[in-house]
Amino acid sequence: MKPSGEDQAAPAAGPWEECFQAAVQLALRAGQIIRKALTEEKRVSTKTSAADLVTETDHLVEDLIISELRERFPSHRFIAEEAAASGAKCVLTHNPTWIIDPIDGTCNFVHRFPTVAVSIGFAVRQELEFGVIYHCTEERLYTGRRGGGAFCNGQRLRVSGETDLSKALVLTEIGPKRDPATLKLFLSNMERLLHAKAHGVRVIGSSTLALCHLASGAADAYYQFGLHCWDLAAATVIIREAGGIVIDTSACRLIPKQLWLSSTAVDLCSQEALRMKPKVQCVPTAASDEHPEGDPSNIIVSGCL
Repeated sequence: MKPSGEDQAAPAAGPWEECFQAAVQLALRAGQIIRKALTEEKRVSTKTSAADLVTETDHLVEDLIISELRERFPSHRFIAEEAAASGAKCVLTHNPTWIIDPIDGTCNFVHRFPTVAVSIGFAVRQELEFGVIYHCTEERLYTGRRGGGAFCNGQRLRVSGETDLSKALVLTEIGPKRDPATLKLFLSNMERLLHAKAHGVRVIGSSTLALCHLASGAADAYYQFGLHCWDLAAATVIIREAGGIVIDTSACRLIPKQLWLSSTAVDLCSQEALRMKPKVQCVPTAASDEHPEGDPSNIIVSGCL
């Protein structure tokens, strides 16, 4: 079933309904552009490393989303991946703010691997109100609204609720950092999870879609280090509304909602019964005083924590 704005009308309209519907329609439009460009030749550049890729379609989609939203909502603010990569400050204020990843899974996109998504999150007074993620090739529209539930093409989502790591399917991503210490830690974490008899560990190349699989109950746990706010904003709402919670791994407690963009290590999870933290070692990250919302976070997302 193909998505439409009407598919997502089940929850009662909230105060940001116009913004939500705008995000849905823009995600669908962006998805059309990405689907067409997927099979075409691409001009590819690199950012922080040889594995951190960006294409002209990333910029085209981001510019489209921001320009359309700015015309409709001129007082709103924006945090977007490619703008941040070009030096724009990432500052989350109390003003309505859009957090945008134009193409999550750019490496997949470059190689024509059909797992790519558009991610649009929306925060007001430093609290997430809704998230929209569109799986461009499978035409799956994932949405979450604070207090309104999480859906995929109109169908309600729930996390698996699995509490036994030995029965869990775990998702992760490698990330763009390929220095020896990071690679060693990545492989060590996979080994530790497999020794703990997890059913399997999967890498799909898109953190937002991995989180959507978690919200759908198709996977039970996710962890990654070095994620940014544009990777997490929309997915955080969807995870929470599908039954997930957010905790601070360093303190193992619920974190204040306004800290969801900080560079502290956090868990997104559906239950606190099973702890994956002892099985996974974190990568140290340093916060920036200038624009901390752009700093990377260490993330463990799980339907079985």
